[in-house]
Amino acid sequence: MPETVIRANFDPASLRPRILHIGFGAFARAHLMVYLQEGLNAAGGDWGVVACRLNSGAEELSALDDAERRYLVAEVDGNGVTAREIAVVVGTCHPVRDGIDSLLDLIASEPLSVISLTITEKGYCCRNGQLDLDHKGIRADLENPENPKTAIGVIVAGLARRRAAGLSGLTVLSCDNQPDNGRLVRAAVLAFAHQRDGRLADWIDAHVTFPGTMVDRVVPALDDEGRALLKEINGGVADDNGIVCEPFRQWVIEDDFAAGRPPYAEGGAMLTDDVRPFEMMKLRMLNGAHTFLAMLGSLSGIETVDACMADPVFRKAARSLMLDEQRPTLPAIEGVDIEAYADDLISRFANPKLKHRTGQIAWDTSQKLPQRLLHSVEENIAAGRPFPLLALAVAGWIRFVKLAADNGGTLTDPLAEQLLAMARERDGEALVDGLIAIDTIFDADLAAHPAFRAAILKAYDNIVENGPREAVAIASR
Repeated sequence: MPETVIRANFDPASLRPRILHIGFGAFARAHLMVYLQEGLNAAGGDWGVVACRLNSGAEELSALDDAERRYLVAEVDGNGVTAREIAVVVGTCHPVRDGIDSLLDLIASEPLSVISLTITEKGYCCRNGQLDLDHKGIRADLENPENPKTAIGVIVAGLARRRAAGLSGLTVLSCDNQPDNGRLVRAAVLAFAHQRDGRLADWIDAHVTFPGTMVDRVVPALDDEGRALLKEINGGVADDNGIVCEPFRQWVIEDDFAAGRPPYAEGGAMLTDDVRPFEMMKLRMLNGAHTFLAMLGSLSGIETVDACMADPVFRKAARSLMLDEQRPTLPAIEGVDIEAYADDLISRFANPKLKHRTGQIAWDTSQKLPQRLLHSVEENIAAGRPFPLLALAVAGWIRFVKLAADNGGTLTDPLAEQLLAMARERDGEALVDGLIAIDTIFDADLAAHPAFRAAILKAYDNIVENGPREAVAIASR
């Protein structure tokens, strides 16, 4: 237990609503808010945050208000606990609780300088790197633009009010695990704005910036053990807003802010001209290995990532996936030793205090496959390199879907209905062919490539015939 809780050395009452964060879940609380607090501790300023959620989460925001918008972040590993009280949140907003105008007027308020986002891959309503104009949420928002429900619709509606008020632009800061996340959200916002008003789109293009970012910190869903820890740190009082996470944190940001930059760098973030090499490294090495462990670990009855690392078969396979199949697809980054980075990841995965559940990591896998696994597969095929572990991860996802369908289970995935319906009717070769033909997940050229199809079929048969753990052992030999 920590002897003391690290608290803010600034006056929270001096902060103004300068950052709107949409998607105020566990990761945002444990990552972005920590960087901001550490930056304010180091450099001062008035950068306060309004925490927002668009769909669920109104009760959680009200609970945060009840706690005077303070909460604990406990960083844990085998060496102990470091605890911080976070005090950067100056308000909360939920369109269902407070009305949509409260949110749009906030975006159009003079102090606001940054809209940051952690809305997961599906929150951008994109398809193949572009806004999906057939997405039901996007269609609904275009039909009723003053009462938007999607994050993209909210941002554009708020920026329209900001422009009408004669205010300057601001920065939209995506912090989700997607390649070129800044460019992606820029493309989505501009495409939506063009559908509304070409002049609005031109104003956004000229006055709003969309820096790319790479974020890294393992933040599991809070469990009973974590709640007990937070209660003990908090003097016996429950902290339902608190978070338990690993000590490691990393944030790389393109330095392109339209209306002043919050003290993120002073809080430990790295500023760069090009975040893409860091982003690619993290997506493929860390997130790709996480998805591999989520699929094959879950199929093997292993509930947490650290338990996977305690199994020498999975530990060896995760490292081999990183170094043998992902590393060759990565650009060189000056000052970064990829092998040392892989070893650090294995150590982080083995943290016995996090209990990061493989089932949680498996959420929304259909949205994660391209950037974490499939782009690497494409590059390995083009180079003539084998990719048995990447193929096994994809096949593991297919088997995961099949077993959920057969057992009457559910999937936490935006394509759950489509995936489960297909898996109820098919198996083996027919199921593989059906799933890899879904063009919202698999590029058509990749799906049609004989080497890809053969590798996925071989890996799927390996799982069925030998069991998932033995399949991992075979693929990593």
